[in-house]
Amino acid sequence: MKLDSQSIGKIFKMITLREKFIAIVDNDSISKSDVIVLLEGDGLNRCQKAVDLYKAGFADKILFSGGICDFSYGSFPIYNVLPQLIEMGVPESAIIVENKSLNTKEQAEFVMDLVKKYKWKKLILVATHDHQYRAYLTFLKNNLELEKPILIFNSPARNLPWFKETGWGTRINRLYEEFIRIEKYKKLGHLATYEDVITYQKWKEQQL
Repeated sequence: MKLDSQSIGKIFKMITLREKFIAIVDNDSISKSDVIVLLEGDGLNRCQKAVDLYKAGFADKILFSGGICDFSYGSFPIYNVLPQLIEMGVPESAIIVENKSLNTKEQAEFVMDLVKKYKWKKLILVATHDHQYRAYLTFLKNNLELEKPILIFNSPARNLPWFKETGWGTRINRLYEEFIRIEKYKKLGHLATYEDVITYQKWKEQQL
């Protein structure tokens, strides 16, 4: 059945802002960048994605961000992550460490400080498919507060099961909790809005 333009318009209006946001994050394209930001969390499961991007030439540096040591929550500190990255073929000279942040908000703040310090213009953000949404909203909030916002690309680790117990919960349950946190932290002003994402994505595509 072929839909006319009026029917397509009605269907598009039925799509919520959150659905548009999810589609943008899930289908974000990536470009060669200054740095790959590997967010602490989900054990060592995000490392492979960051290494794959590095080996594919998308950036010459990997920035590990996070300073929590809580194995029961999947927060593995740098002394566990660094040997993994090196064993997977990333030279230590290509790894930058930010290990002061204790939550996603602080990760975004400290990383943006490094953006200004090193004059980076593009970064690739690596979390996992359940955490990427909140992480991106948090980083975008801080990015939009810069005098000159940079380009942030989403590239989460995806080859991970939704229903397998990880030791710190299943990712399907963590996804549910993430959207609860999104609503909570949006009210506190810690996150960009879904509208911000759509506007930013349009601008970002014009820069490429």
